[in-house]
Amino acid sequence: MAINVNTVYQTVLLILNKEQRGYITPEEFNKIGNQVQLEIFEKYFEDLNQQIRVPQTDTDYADRVVNLDEKIAIFKTSGNASPATLVDGITNYWVLPAVDIFGNDVQPDSSTPFYRLGTVLYNNETEVQRVDRSDFYHINKSLLTKPTTTYPVYLYENQKLFVKPNSIKTQGEIQVDFIRKPTQPTWTFNVGSLGQYVFNTDSKSPTVPNGHVDFELHKSEQTSLIIEILMYAGIIIRDPQIVQAAAQEAASIEQNEKS
Repeated sequence: MAINVNTVYQTVLLILNKEQRGYITPEEFNKIGNQVQLEIFEKYFEDLNQQIRVPQTDTDYADRVVNLDEKIAIFKTSGNASPATLVDGITNYWVLPAVDIFGNDVQPDSSTPFYRLGTVLYNNETEVQRVDRSDFYHINKSLLTKPTTTYPVYLYENQKLFVKPNSIKTQGEIQVDFIRKPTQPTWTFNVGSLGQYVFNTDSKSPTVPNGHVDFELHKSEQTSLIIEILMYAGIIIRDPQIVQAAAQEAASIEQNEKS
């Protein structure tokens, strides 16, 4: 499902060098590529919000909400929250998962950090209802609204989950569905006999720490990805024609997607 980082880099270089317009180094490409991937990724959520308001076709493969969800699904995951227990034995709050169900490190300083909270579950079967701070403070005052293990609630602040009732306090009781950020793409290389850059075809892994990392975006994003990288590349090499052409093409694609 990933987009090959070497294909993107070589395409960008081909377009830039067609008329000897300039060159971007692997380091520049890696930084631009990461920025563009994050921009495309973040835009999914705004586009989804817009498309939900628009009637969708029931034709296979043409439903834009379904297609957007398919792109976001690459980054959907889940994991167990951990209770933070005070000295008196009372669980004050729950810490977001540090590792997801696939074994990925999703801590803030990792390569695939936690990004957006989704559904919170109790014992993998009961959805925990999200409430705001005001409701969280007053919800215990009425027997009709008082949380139970059948109808639990939570407050989400400062990347912590405050769950009621307080009887929910054991590790493994709270599960979290969430969106993680995409892995930073990296074009890595070895130096050839003539001093040239030779793409490292090995993927990064624990045994190959210097391997390359592909873009995690859906394959349908390859054209948009290349165009937006070219727009940044035009700024680096100070070529306004590249910037203008790439911006016009990007605007055309966006207009087509929303019209």
